[in-house]
Order: sequence, then C-alpha cells, then structure tokens
Amino acid sequence: MKILLAADGSKFTKKMLAYLATHDEMFGGGHEFTVFTALTPLPPRAGLALGKKVVDDYHAETAGKVLAPILKFMGRHGMEARSAYKVGPTGETIAKFADSGKFDLVVMGSHGWGALGSLVLGSVATQVLARSKVPVLLVR
Repeated sequence: MKILLAADGSKFTKKMLAYLATHDEMFGGGHEFTVFTALTPLPPRAGLALGKKVVDDYHAETAGKVLAPILKFMGRHGMEARSAYKVGPTGETIAKFADSGKFDLVVMGSHGWGALGSLVLGSVATQVLARSKVPVLLVR
C-alpha cells in the first residue's frame, strides 16, 4: 500500500507516529511511505524583497526541520520512507499531493498546523477530508 503521512511536527504528528509504530498489523512491512509537509507561503512582498533563492532555501530548511526527525523515527522502527514538501494552502496542498501521487491512504494527526490557520481557514483535517479522493485516517 502506498501511504502518505501528512505531518507538521506538532504533538499530533508525534501521536500519529506512535500510532504507526504500535500498529504493526496494519503498518508493518510491505508499505511504501512518503512523509509530506505543506508549508505556508511567505507573503508576496517578502518573497519579492528576499529573492527566489532565499525563499527557496527558507522553505527547504523549514521542511527539513519537520521531516528529518520523522524520517529518523521511522528508520528506528524499521519503516523506510521518502519525504517531500510543497508550498501552498495546507489542506488543499495535502489533498492535491495525495491525489496526484496516487496514494492509497493519507494518515495525519487530527489537529496541528497552527491555530491561526484553523481559525481563518477551518480545520486542515476537514479540508483534506473534503478535497481528497484518497481515504484519510485521522489519529487523535
């Protein structure tokens, strides 16, 4: 099974990882994991002032801070994974990546991704559920 792990590095990401590690009957061997994070774009003026290279480096560094510990955790638990990130509206970006990557399942924490975004845009989990054609497993 091709599984997308949507992560933001919050305590809910840690709960999702603990769930994966303790449910070997569901997630043990034979699965192809991709750990994914969606990054909020910088304001357009900031991007123009800083330049494309600085902004790209910033996004790569930010994604690395989220993804590296998760990949390390998965490696310690015998699960190999790829990693990826995209910049864009969080829920929409996760759903598009899941659909375009032809994943069989999206696994994500039920909360996280920042309180401000949830107030303004609604729950990321809700957005992914509404937009994705791929089944979603929410871990609380």
